[in-house]
Amino acid sequence: MFETGVRQLRLAMSIIWGRPISARNLERLIGDAIATLEVFGAPGDDVQELLDGPFADAKARREFQNTALRRTAGRLSKRSPYYRAAFAAAGVDPQKLTVDTVTAIPVTRKRTLVERRHDFLCEGSEPYLTSRTTGTTGAPAEIWISRYEAEAWPAISALAGVLRDEIRPSDCMQLNISSRATAAVHHGMELSRLVGSKARLLGVIPPDESLDALLTTGDEAPTLLNTYPSYLALLLRAARRRGLGPDDFHLRRIDCNGEVLSSALARAAAGTFGAEVNDNFGMTEILPVSSRACAQGHLHHDLNIGYVEVLDLDTGEPVAPGELGSVVITPYYPYRECMPVFRYDTRDLVRRLPEEPLACDLAGTPATSRVLGKADGLLRADGRAVTTRDLVEVLEGLPSEPWPARYGATVAGGRVLLTLSSQTLDGLTTGEVERRFSASGIDLRVTNGVSADGGATAFRPLRADLMETTFAGRRP
Repeated sequence: MFETGVRQLRLAMSIIWGRPISARNLERLIGDAIATLEVFGAPGDDVQELLDGPFADAKARREFQNTALRRTAGRLSKRSPYYRAAFAAAGVDPQKLTVDTVTAIPVTRKRTLVERRHDFLCEGSEPYLTSRTTGTTGAPAEIWISRYEAEAWPAISALAGVLRDEIRPSDCMQLNISSRATAAVHHGMELSRLVGSKARLLGVIPPDESLDALLTTGDEAPTLLNTYPSYLALLLRAARRRGLGPDDFHLRRIDCNGEVLSSALARAAAGTFGAEVNDNFGMTEILPVSSRACAQGHLHHDLNIGYVEVLDLDTGEPVAPGELGSVVITPYYPYRECMPVFRYDTRDLVRRLPEEPLACDLAGTPATSRVLGKADGLLRADGRAVTTRDLVEVLEGLPSEPWPARYGATVAGGRVLLTLSSQTLDGLTTGEVERRFSASGIDLRVTNGVSADGGATAFRPLRADLMETTFAGRRP
């Protein structure tokens, strides 16, 4: 117990003072947590508070954020060619930075990161591993990661995952994510290793092959699934086509990321696979900052690891309660050291929650709405902003169960024009679909847009379309 207390103190001091976090110390804390859970069934409150931070108190939160922003900006001004110039151009003294003055520094966009990526590498850092985004929202960005980051990030997640009962030594995690997402793949495999669980990396392969793996029995039976909402939709359709249900699987958790997860798809997947389905948020550029949804549908951001803002798309100013904005994230040092970003505009849309106390299971941590889609997919019609989630929630709730929903959308004459595939309509008239949208407060016109060859190239790109072919279906 004394040794555990010393390890907790070392971690706390690293967080408070902004010193590099020892991955070895975290590994030992993971072992301590697993041993404690085996004996007592619950972690100590002191460790849980260490993970969630002092964010229930607004004053303590602000002091922590001011210190972390200054530490992060101070290092970047010395080591990052890009941010050294950016801070100088903005006339900002990193040592005087606060949450009130940070807006003087322009946000960083993906295009800049792609075009000037070498300027984002910190001097003195030692690149070890590179990871690319999937490219579904444009040219992929490439991020270099140091060996320290590659070791620390999974260890932080593993400790949190054990304490929150998100992963157990007895688990087997199946990863159906793109093999190009190197950081996410490495993260998942290392997390499993640290906890002592199993990991099965399959990638985005034909869904029936992944489904066969999910049907594995015994010690190798997957109990955790990490994938994209659109690929989960393909798995769900395959399972239903084969007449499979919850008694055929051993899953207890399905974690989705990278796309909008509709309520209808989440409910259907939970029913078919017999597992809890979670709508999380994270992206390569801002790792290891992530967010998790609570039972009431709020998105709670990990404020120990990064500073989170929600900015107006037009003015760049913080949005008011209830308003729509883009999530802007600054990962703190010492969590990022090799190729950090500062005020990175993710272009993921959320709404700021009303100014009233939260009553959810994660109420101690500030939150926003769930991700509503990308800014590039936002439609403005008749004075209303229509998000990707607005469209997907209605479409994937149709009786045709068109999972994943494929559509194209534009605005003409102040009205949304929605182009759907035959699979989405599947017996429904365009008028019936229009009436369903009208009931949700969206006035639009629907057309059937399947091309002559049956292709769907005009529809929104989905990560499930990043299919990695195999020889499994090859006949001798």
